[in-house]
Amino acid sequence: MIDKNSKILTETIKRLLRRNAISHLAKIVSKTHAADLSQVFRSLSLNDQQKIFNLIDDPEKKGILFSELEEYTFLDFIEDLSIDAIVEVIEYMPSDDVADLIGRLPRDKSSAILERMENEESEEVTDLLCYSDDTAGGIMVPDFVALKENLTAREAIESLQKEYLDVEMPFYLYVVDDNKRLVGVISLRQLVVVKPNTPLKDFMTTEIFSVRTDIDQEEVAKIVARYDILAVPVVDDQNVLVGIVTVDDVIDIFRKEATEDILKMAGAGEEFVETQSVLRSTRIRLPWLFASCVGGILAFFIIGRFETSLARFTYLAAFIPVIMGMGGNIGTQSSTIVVRGLATGRFNVRDLWPVVLKELSIGTILGIVYGSLIGAVAQVQFGGAGASHFFSIAVILSVLCSMSLAALVGSFVPMFFARINIDPTVATGPFVTTSIDIISVYCYFSLATALLDI
Repeated sequence: MIDKNSKILTETIKRLLRRNAISHLAKIVSKTHAADLSQVFRSLSLNDQQKIFNLIDDPEKKGILFSELEEYTFLDFIEDLSIDAIVEVIEYMPSDDVADLIGRLPRDKSSAILERMENEESEEVTDLLCYSDDTAGGIMVPDFVALKENLTAREAIESLQKEYLDVEMPFYLYVVDDNKRLVGVISLRQLVVVKPNTPLKDFMTTEIFSVRTDIDQEEVAKIVARYDILAVPVVDDQNVLVGIVTVDDVIDIFRKEATEDILKMAGAGEEFVETQSVLRSTRIRLPWLFASCVGGILAFFIIGRFETSLARFTYLAAFIPVIMGMGGNIGTQSSTIVVRGLATGRFNVRDLWPVVLKELSIGTILGIVYGSLIGAVAQVQFGGAGASHFFSIAVILSVLCSMSLAALVGSFVPMFFARINIDPTVATGPFVTTSIDIISVYCYFSLATALLDI
């Protein structure tokens, strides 16, 4: 439904742009959310993007548009904007979003923008830029509610009304000591239901799920998802509260990490193809496909080694694609399940053998089922053409070996990679499927040759 509405909106805006119907465009733009406009921007020329952007009166809406644009679209669009025009927009954006956008720009342009910004906001953005983009410090929001533990509930409410009016997402109220160290957390509901004279330290929760500034963003997302919290506090080495990571950022993290994993598993890099030039895309895919190329050459030599058997029993060639395909499919399934399980925290690297043995068992059972089915087809098709019963047995055993070993390799390799701190996604895709193809071909011809020579 969303995709359909986005398509209708895009076509409508394009049609109005061709007719230069500015008044109608202005009405549509004013009623359309910035996130939806960011989808439209992908299909527009830079000139048309500029026209739409100029029709947005609210600088806060422009800021949301900046945040929602894909990196390649944003960089192309912002190229022709003046520094003053950029600063006018980002002054209405949260500091973490500003840091993310500035981090994408060339150094000279980002420096010029920071110089034009107000000192207080510029310092916040500069502090955020000190952290790596994929850490808790790099994605945290420096605006949060921090109250002293000796304050009463009444004083805390008064403080919220006077000092924290600009905090956009006060999901939780964090309690700190005199040295600004995090000591507790309170929900807004707790604050308004207790007696006004109750000190915060008497009803705050001391069991806090916090993260350090250098922890990976994916680990932050797992904590938020595991404990069903709307925000997680970020602390430094001294346990001083420096920011929070909110649930909206966590959603972006999951989407980004899932996309990266899928693309790396396919051997296509970490970014969508439309964000890359032809040469860059080619360079990224080249080494991954080289693994498939080498695997194909090895399979060729293995088949060549059994050339005599193939010449004697030509019907052997008929089942090569089936056996390789079944092994490749279950190997991909196993590796995908394991990689995703590791990414979401459902699997632990310490559980290597239980996970591998489970996948091996599944592969063996499926191998028996499909081996019997394909073996029956082999008997029906070639049983009357001079092939002995040993051929169908060879097919059954080959399918069983192929699927069992494929499940073993598909689960073991990513788990092993994760255990030695190597990204498990690089173990899937071309590497797993290529190795499984080689194993499948070798098992098939070895078993068939041995049985048919009896």
